Amino acid sequence: MKTSIKISLIIIALSLLACLVVLVLRSRSDEPVAESALDTSRGPSFEVKIVVPRMGLPFAGILPDWLVKKHDLTPRELRFDHTSQGARIATVEHDRLELKADGWDFFIETNGDGRVAPGTHLVFPLGLGGKRLRLDCRPADPSNGFLRTTTRTGTDTIGGSFLVELASCKNAESGKTSEWPPAPLTVSGSFVGPLTQRR
Repeated sequence: MKTSIKISLIIIALSLLACLVVLVLRSRSDEPVAESALDTSRGPSFEVKIVVPRMGLPFAGILPDWLVKKHDLTPRELRFDHTSQGARIATVEHDRLELKADGWDFFIETNGDGRVAPGTHLVFPLGLGGKRLRLDCRPADPSNGFLRTTTRTGTDTIGGSFLVELASCKNAESGKTSEWPPAPLTVSGSFVGPLTQRR
């Protein structure tokens, strides 16, 4: 009798585990979505998207978005753009870009070899474990990503795209290193703006 109960419990547990795995696999892909085209007819514009790795989400990302939002948990994706409160393009050069908005600061730069440099970082607000934090995240060493720019003929306007993986984060207020995320964040986007003149 006891053996049959144990076998039944094992079968139930394995069934629940299989259901969880299927839900996680169907929930979403961690691949970044192709960047959308910006409307550049009205001046400088940009968009930045942060994709959170599945294992950095509550219950491996199987919770519906409305529940995540209601409890201020970590969402699958975060973003800000030129329409966000306080948004501005602080720097646009061929080897560096800085985009800002209220609570957000994204800076990416490349070295002489075109690789993402260690000074690259993203400061952003996040609901993590039910708490609101501001994190400062940086790439791994060696870094993984790119910044591509092109100058429009006959103008001082630069457009381009970027993608970078940010592997380590710390609390932007306390400076304390965070164990989150368990895998790199993927930050991608595009921009158009006037060339910044170096002093």
